[in-house]
Amino acid sequence: MSEQNQPAYGGQAVVEGVMFAGQSGYVTAIRRNDNSIEYFETERKDSKLSKRLKKIPFIRGLVALVQASANGTKHLNFSTERYDVDPEDDESIQKEEETSKLAMIIGVGAVGVLSFIFGKLIFTLTPALIAEFFRGIVPGETGQVLLEGFIKFIFLLVYIYLISLTPLIKRVFQYHGAEHKVINAYENGDKLTVEDIQKNSRLHYRCGSSFILFTVFVGILVYLLPFIETEPLWWRMVNRILLLPFVIGISFEVLQLTNKVRNIPFLRVLGYPGLWLQLLTTKEPKDEQVEVAIHSFKKVLENDKNASKSGIQGSKVIS
Repeated sequence: MSEQNQPAYGGQAVVEGVMFAGQSGYVTAIRRNDNSIEYFETERKDSKLSKRLKKIPFIRGLVALVQASANGTKHLNFSTERYDVDPEDDESIQKEEETSKLAMIIGVGAVGVLSFIFGKLIFTLTPALIAEFFRGIVPGETGQVLLEGFIKFIFLLVYIYLISLTPLIKRVFQYHGAEHKVINAYENGDKLTVEDIQKNSRLHYRCGSSFILFTVFVGILVYLLPFIETEPLWWRMVNRILLLPFVIGISFEVLQLTNKVRNIPFLRVLGYPGLWLQLLTTKEPKDEQVEVAIHSFKKVLENDKNASKSGIQGSKVIS
């Protein structure tokens, strides 16, 4: 099957595992502390409105990211609660969870969306405040926007570097690399074996890390528009909030564009900055981590195959 005819699969690294998004739903596979593999599955349930919005350029990115935040948080919550629990305690824990399972799923999804929004606000507003503090040294509008973008870029690099120093996040980044290797192997037509998958790159053009970096660059270009003011400070804060959906929407389209042209000479360089950032957000995985990613991906393929008779359509997901 050629890459053009393949569904665009994506995923997310979780604690001791990988989540993959398929056409019919989402599957997470984690390795328990007894070395067994456990799955967590949720169905893809798109409303008629969300399906329509996903067809509209610049809006579809915001919709996809909100949904990815909600679903991703559910699966991340599953992995953090289960990976180090003694399997002998599963029965008692399951009984406790079943009493409030619906409320838990809704609550976790809402927290994921709110965390995403809150995080983006902090990442957007804090650099603007710091740049304003240095207005006496950098007074011009253009200088202020460039300084704001530079501070945001430094924040991003420092944050990723610091969290990567913790053992837990380092392993998550290894699973992130395993996720990319599996997707690359699948898109390249390679066998889904540990040996063949390990030969593939841990970097991928359609990655959420690249998207985050693109929001920095796109933000600079948007804020440089002549009708976007940086004074007074309160208005600068307001327009940064109002422009956030536009920055996210444009950045998503840039991410999709870089993925489409990645095999075209000269144009493939558009995605290089995002790939360079992935050198920080992914690590070379161990064979046993790749095995977990294979379990998750094969389960997604199996579910999609079973659901294909229903005519379920997939959509691109940021990995």
